Amino acid sequence: MSQTTEPNSPQANANNDLPSCNRCRDLDELDFDFSFAYQPIVNFFARTVFAHEALVRGVNGESAASILAKVTDANRYRFDQSCRVKAVEGAARLGIQEFLSINFLPNAVYQPEACIRSTFEAAQRYNFSKDRIIFEVVEGEDVSDRPHLIDIFTEYRRFGFKTAIDDFGAGYAGLNLLAEFQPDVLKLDMDLVRDINLSKPKQAIVAGVVQICRELSIEVLAEGIETKAERDFLLGCGVTLFQGYLFCKPAFQAIGQINPDAWS
Repeated sequence: MSQTTEPNSPQANANNDLPSCNRCRDLDELDFDFSFAYQPIVNFFARTVFAHEALVRGVNGESAASILAKVTDANRYRFDQSCRVKAVEGAARLGIQEFLSINFLPNAVYQPEACIRSTFEAAQRYNFSKDRIIFEVVEGEDVSDRPHLIDIFTEYRRFGFKTAIDDFGAGYAGLNLLAEFQPDVLKLDMDLVRDINLSKPKQAIVAGVVQICRELSIEVLAEGIETKAERDFLLGCGVTLFQGYLFCKPAFQAIGQINPDAWS
């Protein structure tokens, strides 16, 4: 079935009609290279892979920290844009058919409509549907301007991308942010998940967050799952999306294979 778009719709603007940002021009190219590992996110009840998160690595598999240490105010925008393109390129090359979760640096986004241009172009170039892209805030990013982050999320959703709040329960990702913007997916911080089966306070907090998300139609994802006891408690709370070593470690330049024992 053919699809048509309105002249002023986000889809129609996906190509040449997107604005450009003068602040983003004439920036030097990065003086370092990087690659990605991909870690699956599973839907436990469906026994399927829901998405793959693109995790930055060195070209030889070095840690994310070794790459992020090279990011400065001067190259932040270029790095953020390169991450989007490389993540999509790698996912397309691997034949990923599920959602692709890409971390972004909100402090590197000047104008959301302009800064999303490279993502549209990469999706078209590598034949990867933009409807399968999830944007989440990069772990550890200091979001000093919450209204700006909300504006970014709102624009990305308008253009057809899904959104996720990462590390909920740590730092910036608190209830005030959730009250102002409701993402498609909320990722519980791994510190809340770790040994949750043994911690009454963690259990109470997570149960409350899950209930809030249920009422707001937000999917909850528990990251950092390492034990079946953690998994089983969260299943009892109604969490269905999981990410962590119990299921699969990040696979460098590859699609990770789910540990069959993790389903039992």
